[in-house]
Amino acid sequence: MKVMVPGSFDPPTNGHLDIIKRAASLFDYVYVVVAQNSLKKPLFTTQERVELLKECLGEFSNVYVDSTSDLVASYAREHNIGVIVRGVRNSSDYDYESELASANKLLNYNLDFVFLPSSEEYRIVRSSLVRELIQHNVNVSQFVPITISEAIRNKQQ
Repeated sequence: MKVMVPGSFDPPTNGHLDIIKRAASLFDYVYVVVAQNSLKKPLFTTQERVELLKECLGEFSNVYVDSTSDLVASYAREHNIGVIVRGVRNSSDYDYESELASANKLLNYNLDFVFLPSSEEYRIVRSSLVRELIQHNVNVSQFVPITISEAIRNKQQ
Protein backbone atom coordinates (compact mmCIF):
# COMPACT_ATOMS: atom_id res chain seq x y z
CA MET A 1 0.00 0.00 0.00
CA LYS A 2 1.17 3.50 -0.89
CA VAL A 3 0.83 6.24 1.69
CA MET A 4 1.87 9.86 1.86
CA VAL A 5 3.30 11.87 4.74
CA PRO A 6 2.88 15.48 3.62
CA GLY A 7 4.16 18.58 5.38
CA SER A 8 6.20 21.72 5.05
CA PHE A 9 9.08 20.12 7.00
CA ASP A 10 10.73 23.49 7.64
CA PRO A 11 12.94 22.30 9.16
CA PRO A 12 12.50 18.54 9.36
CA THR A 13 12.45 17.58 13.05
CA ASN A 14 13.06 14.40 15.00
CA GLY A 15 9.28 14.24 15.43
CA HIS A 16 8.74 14.28 11.66
CA LEU A 17 11.35 11.58 11.15
CA ASP A 18 9.83 9.42 13.89
CA ILE A 19 6.42 9.48 12.18
CA ILE A 20 7.97 8.78 8.76
CA LYS A 21 10.06 5.88 10.06
CA ARG A 22 7.07 4.37 11.83
CA ALA A 23 4.99 4.72 8.65
CA ALA A 24 7.81 3.01 6.71
CA SER A 25 7.57 0.03 9.06
CA LEU A 26 3.78 -0.19 8.61
CA PHE A 27 3.31 0.43 4.88
CA ASP A 28 4.91 -0.80 1.65
CA TYR A 29 5.65 2.61 0.13
CA VAL A 30 5.86 5.97 1.88
CA TYR A 31 5.89 9.19 -0.11
CA VAL A 32 7.23 12.07 1.97
CA VAL A 33 5.93 15.14 0.18
CA VAL A 34 7.24 18.60 0.92
CA ALA A 35 4.26 20.83 0.32
CA GLN A 36 5.02 24.43 -0.59
CA ASN A 37 3.07 26.95 1.47
CA SER A 38 3.08 30.43 -0.01
CA LEU A 39 1.81 31.87 3.30
CA LYS A 40 5.00 30.91 5.15
CA LYS A 41 8.48 32.37 4.91
CA PRO A 42 10.63 29.23 4.92
CA LEU A 43 14.01 28.77 6.54
CA PHE A 44 14.99 26.33 3.77
CA THR A 45 13.96 26.29 0.13
CA THR A 46 11.70 23.47 -0.99
CA GLN A 47 14.60 21.78 -2.79
CA GLU A 48 16.82 22.08 0.29
CA ARG A 49 14.14 20.42 2.43
CA VAL A 50 13.78 17.62 -0.12
CA GLU A 51 17.53 17.03 -0.12
CA LEU A 52 17.76 17.15 3.69
CA LEU A 53 14.93 14.63 4.03
CA LYS A 54 16.53 12.35 1.44
CA GLU A 55 19.76 12.44 3.41
CA CYS A 56 17.98 11.69 6.71
CA LEU A 57 15.87 8.89 5.25
CA GLY A 58 18.35 7.27 2.86
CA GLU A 59 18.43 4.01 4.82
CA PHE A 60 14.78 3.29 3.96
CA SER A 61 14.32 1.67 0.55
CA ASN A 62 10.54 2.13 0.69
CA VAL A 63 10.59 5.90 1.38
CA TYR A 64 10.46 8.37 -1.50
CA VAL A 65 10.86 12.12 -1.04
CA ASP A 66 9.21 14.56 -3.41
CA SER A 67 7.68 18.04 -3.40
CA THR A 68 4.56 19.68 -4.74
CA SER A 69 3.15 23.13 -5.18
CA ASP A 70 -0.23 21.54 -5.80
CA LEU A 71 -2.85 20.50 -3.25
CA VAL A 72 -2.01 17.37 -1.26
CA ALA A 73 -5.28 15.74 -2.40
CA SER A 74 -4.33 16.35 -6.04
CA TYR A 75 -0.83 14.95 -5.54
CA ALA A 76 -2.33 11.83 -3.98
CA ARG A 77 -4.70 11.37 -6.91
CA GLU A 78 -1.95 11.85 -9.50
CA HIS A 79 0.32 9.31 -7.77
CA ASN A 80 -2.38 6.78 -6.91
CA ILE A 81 -1.88 7.23 -3.17
CA GLY A 82 -4.87 6.25 -1.06
CA VAL A 83 -3.77 7.08 2.48
CA ILE A 84 -2.35 10.16 4.17
CA VAL A 85 -0.43 9.60 7.39
CA ARG A 86 -0.20 12.43 9.91
CA GLY A 87 1.37 12.67 13.33
CA VAL A 88 -0.63 14.11 16.20
CA ARG A 89 0.95 15.40 19.41
CA ASN A 90 -2.18 16.33 21.35
CA SER A 91 -5.93 16.91 21.10
CA SER A 92 -5.43 20.29 19.38
CA ASP A 93 -3.39 18.58 16.65
CA TYR A 94 -6.07 15.92 16.32
CA ASP A 95 -8.82 18.53 15.91
CA TYR A 96 -6.78 20.42 13.28
CA GLU A 97 -5.80 17.23 11.41
CA SER A 98 -9.40 15.95 11.45
CA GLU A 99 -10.61 19.17 9.83
CA LEU A 100 -7.81 18.99 7.27
CA ALA A 101 -8.68 15.34 6.56
CA SER A 102 -12.32 16.30 5.97
CA ALA A 103 -11.30 19.04 3.54
CA ASN A 104 -8.96 16.69 1.68
CA LYS A 105 -11.67 14.03 1.56
CA LEU A 106 -13.96 16.53 -0.18
CA LEU A 107 -11.22 17.15 -2.77
CA ASN A 108 -10.34 13.47 -3.20
CA TYR A 109 -13.04 11.07 -2.03
CA ASN A 110 -10.69 8.07 -2.33
CA LEU A 111 -8.37 9.29 0.42
CA ASP A 112 -8.22 7.71 3.85
CA PHE A 113 -6.27 8.99 6.83
CA VAL A 114 -4.12 7.42 9.52
CA PHE A 115 -3.17 9.45 12.58
CA LEU A 116 -0.09 8.26 14.47
CA PRO A 117 0.33 9.61 17.98
CA SER A 118 3.69 11.27 18.54
CA SER A 119 6.22 9.37 20.56
CA GLU A 120 6.40 10.86 24.04
CA GLU A 121 9.88 12.35 23.57
CA TYR A 122 8.67 14.36 20.54
CA ARG A 123 5.36 15.71 21.87
CA ILE A 124 6.65 19.28 22.18
CA VAL A 125 8.74 19.28 19.00
CA ARG A 126 7.36 21.32 16.13
CA SER A 127 9.04 23.19 13.29
CA SER A 128 7.72 26.58 14.39
CA LEU A 129 9.32 26.11 17.83
CA VAL A 130 12.62 25.16 16.20
CA ARG A 131 12.51 28.22 13.92
CA GLU A 132 11.76 30.48 16.88
CA LEU A 133 14.67 29.05 18.88
CA ILE A 134 16.96 29.50 15.88
CA GLN A 135 16.02 33.20 15.72
CA HIS A 136 17.25 33.49 19.31
CA ASN A 137 20.48 31.61 18.56
CA VAL A 138 19.48 28.64 20.72
CA ASN A 139 21.09 25.28 19.92
CA VAL A 140 18.32 23.09 18.47
CA SER A 141 20.33 19.88 18.12
CA GLN A 142 18.06 18.07 20.58
CA PHE A 143 15.07 18.65 18.26
CA VAL A 144 16.58 17.88 14.84
CA PRO A 145 18.97 15.29 13.39
CA ILE A 146 22.65 16.22 13.10
CA THR A 147 22.29 16.70 9.33
CA ILE A 148 19.61 19.33 9.88
CA SER A 149 21.50 20.95 12.74
CA GLU A 150 24.55 21.35 10.49
CA ALA A 151 22.41 22.77 7.67
CA ILE A 152 20.96 25.30 10.10
CA ARG A 153 24.45 26.33 11.23
CA ASN A 154 25.49 26.76 7.59
CA LYS A 155 22.43 28.95 6.95
CA GLN A 156 23.33 31.18 9.89
CA GLN A 157 26.86 31.83 8.63
